[in-house]
Amino acid sequence: MTRLTRTIPALVLLPAACWAAACQPGGSHGPDDAPVASAHSTFLYVWAGAENEGDSDFLAVLDADPASESYGRILSSVPVGLKGMAHHSEHVMPAGDTLFVNAFGAGATFLMDVSDPLAPRVAGSFRELGEYTYPHTFERLPDGNVLATFQTKGEGNRLPGGLVELDPAGRFVRAADAADPVDPELRAYSVTPIPKLDRAVSTTADMFMEAMGTSFQVWRLSDLTLLKTVRLPEDPLGQRHQDPAEVRLLSDSTTAILTTFDCSMYLLHDLDADEHWAELVHTLPWESYEGGDCAIPATRGRWWVQTWTHASGSALVSLDVSDPSAPVVVDELRLEELAVPELTGPWWPHWISMEPEGDRIVLTSSEGNTLYRVLVARLDPATGGLSWDETFRDPGADVPGVTFQRELWPHGPAGPARPHGAVFSRPGN
Repeated sequence: MTRLTRTIPALVLLPAACWAAACQPGGSHGPDDAPVASAHSTFLYVWAGAENEGDSDFLAVLDADPASESYGRILSSVPVGLKGMAHHSEHVMPAGDTLFVNAFGAGATFLMDVSDPLAPRVAGSFRELGEYTYPHTFERLPDGNVLATFQTKGEGNRLPGGLVELDPAGRFVRAADAADPVDPELRAYSVTPIPKLDRAVSTTADMFMEAMGTSFQVWRLSDLTLLKTVRLPEDPLGQRHQDPAEVRLLSDSTTAILTTFDCSMYLLHDLDADEHWAELVHTLPWESYEGGDCAIPATRGRWWVQTWTHASGSALVSLDVSDPSAPVVVDELRLEELAVPELTGPWWPHWISMEPEGDRIVLTSSEGNTLYRVLVARLDPATGGLSWDETFRDPGADVPGVTFQRELWPHGPAGPARPHGAVFSRPGN
């Protein structure tokens, strides 16, 4: 997470008008274990936060067809009329044409219609829903509804939020509070539905970095009943259970592994029973939040891919989780090996998302550096090996990746932007 330090960035409202795109193209967690042929996505949607006052956060659409002469070019973009710290999108592009994106610093969410990727538009927006404030994570349910976490209730960061179910148009369906005295410092951070078990699992990290959650919560998915809040067991250092971050399902769509921002992995047990519990199964090196963290993971078959930052460097790490009780590191793709001209601080990889039916991984950064770059890596489905997609780059650039440090966009003149949530389109869309 790009967590906030003490204060929320000031909200800047801009005119609501959206400009027409000027460019034209030149050309689930946990699928099956067996390697499959790559089915390429055509577009890459990148949610980016404006840096300059007076500019707007926006959704950019990039050419993601490797066979295209304009591979990696920014084809279109649409501003949302607000500068609010663009944060997460949905973790993968859902079926259909609407993508939820979140401007966490403004407590705002936008529904982006990409039915015409060359002319995306804002289809709707919302902020608080009832008492629930600061929406964060969005996950699609089998019926097309969206299960969201709202970090807080009311103003300030005093009360935990909860889970809110929305219809595909972003309208309120129902909600449930996350507050539980088992963990007084919990906040509703992320959520993972497990439809096969009629369960959902949420995590408890605080985006404002004021509280220190140490638990996960198990919910009955069909009616959003909170079944239990479970404290994570401490590791020998006594801190690896802090800041529970993300849960991902493995290829059976029921086995769940939880990660913390301090780089531990917990296997969750008996989610469909009465006594849920967690087992610490792996840790990556970690010293402090000043020196690094582990953020968004992704799964593909038996491979787990994890963003990792440490005082000694940063990397994408792939692990074999065919035995989920004993993950094994199989490869590391070191980011410091890339010589990027605008780099003035350490790499801090944060966001990744897998191509829905392919082998590519989109990667963006987090706070702690001045990178404005979208990178694409590849995961070998047979070996778990990682490599950079060297062809995904700006025209004439010496290094891979597409920079968002520019002054002209398809929607018009504007300054640099920080790319954050990014997802590939589904093949055929």
